[in-house]
Amino acid sequence: MKYCSRCGGAITRNIPPGDTRERYVCTQCGEVFYENPRMIVGSVPEWEERLLLCRRAIEPRLGLWTLPAGFLENGETTAEGAGRESEEEVGAPVTIGPPLILVNLPRIHQIHLFYLGRLEKLPSSPGHETLETGLFTETDLPWTELAFPSVRLTIEYYFQKRRERRGFPFHIHDLRIERTLQPVAK
Repeated sequence: MKYCSRCGGAITRNIPPGDTRERYVCTQCGEVFYENPRMIVGSVPEWEERLLLCRRAIEPRLGLWTLPAGFLENGETTAEGAGRESEEEVGAPVTIGPPLILVNLPRIHQIHLFYLGRLEKLPSSPGHETLETGLFTETDLPWTELAFPSVRLTIEYYFQKRRERRGFPFHIHDLRIERTLQPVAK
């Protein structure tokens, strides 16, 4: 950030009076700009004991597999956002169930929240952000082609709890990753 969106003045980084963190501050009007984590919401959609994954048609991680998820929009609850993102990417309605896992990613300023989901019908055509969808068991899942560490963590947790057959207690995990993702070997 270089210029104030309010008055056009120059921006500097400093600790505003009464604050404890460095923020972007306008040198002209004094406007303080807060940067907060972005919320990613999605689902772990099931169909007959298999999980539905989406192959990404967009960067980052174009061509790799992921769970249907995306940025929460203003005016949505997390469950509404997870349902919208899931339906947009999968191309079929997904009933959103209880929350499964929350993954804190402090180094990239994101929070990922995944809900259990149930496909209402098989997808006929995925959304524009998805190349294809696939249904996978734990043994045939493309583990080496997963797009994001949080997706792998979520899927591992899901299958672990399913094997234990004791339900899906809500789990919170702090995932420390590097700011830039390295290419995945195919």
